[in-house]
Amino acid sequence: MSTHTSTNAAHSYERMSCLDNPELFQDPLLEEPPASTAPASVRRRYSMLESKAQDLCQSCPLLTDCLYRAVVDHNVSGIAGGTTERQRNEIRRRLGWTVQPEDFDTLAGVTGRHRQVDHDEVVRLRQANPHESLETLAQRLGCSLSTVKRHLRRARTEPRRPKKTVSAPSMAAVLAAASAVINRLRVAA
Repeated sequence: MSTHTSTNAAHSYERMSCLDNPELFQDPLLEEPPASTAPASVRRRYSMLESKAQDLCQSCPLLTDCLYRAVVDHNVSGIAGGTTERQRNEIRRRLGWTVQPEDFDTLAGVTGRHRQVDHDEVVRLRQANPHESLETLAQRLGCSLSTVKRHLRRARTEPRRPKKTVSAPSMAAVLAAASAVINRLRVAA
């Protein structure tokens, strides 16, 4: 029996189902559900694993926080917050919410050929490094000098428009949508 604690000894978490049962929650079958054409034995095993994982999630002290993050912040596969990937997609659809894909290439500083250069990134880099040459910025962004010049010219000539801020759905909205999706699926079954 393990209790998961943070670095602060005074603050500890109760048992978390997914951490205490990695063999279940990381089972490849839960990560990628079988197609309807899969053998009945595989579909039965998936159904059993799904039910067991969802039951364990229901007793987790972090259920609502996990569900919220899995719907709003991260597009993960498998069971998270007591829901399947399909259920979370339906919840997002009801909320009109899209999870932004994580840009690992930018985080790692990797750029690929013919990659679209982000206008805001060019402007941000120029503002952060006003004394660097445009050629250095182009190398850093993995694009041509003319691309950097074009973006900076556009930034100077375009009228400043405030960016639309899209606020994330509230916890209450996510829980209401999740309840509607899960209850609809139970009625249909």
